[in-house]
Amino acid sequence: MFLIVAKYLIPNGYRGMAVFPFILMKYDFDKVNKTFVNHEKIHLRQQLEMLVIPFFIWYILEYLVRLIQYKNAALAYRNISFEREAYSNETNYDYLKKRSLFQYWNYLTLKQK
Repeated sequence: MFLIVAKYLIPNGYRGMAVFPFILMKYDFDKVNKTFVNHEKIHLRQQLEMLVIPFFIWYILEYLVRLIQYKNAALAYRNISFEREAYSNETNYDYLKKRSLFQYWNYLTLKQK
């Protein structure tokens, strides 16, 4: 895992993103933000499980489905199964030590969170 500040690569409205094996962030101070880094580390684990490229294909397709479902970009983003897992566990700093494979399946439902 490599933490890289690359504020011009991060889309407006977002603070960072994981692209295996990198965590890209808009702000230098997020390097020491345990919750932010843990959230992105969860995404790195998801990407590794799905062999990276399929993760991004699924992520985009699920976002489009959620966008049709909710008709709201922010709500669609927050309800992507990968994001639901990461947001639900970002403050549990031991989560990745105990996490079973493919845990995001537990967050793949059509109901809103």
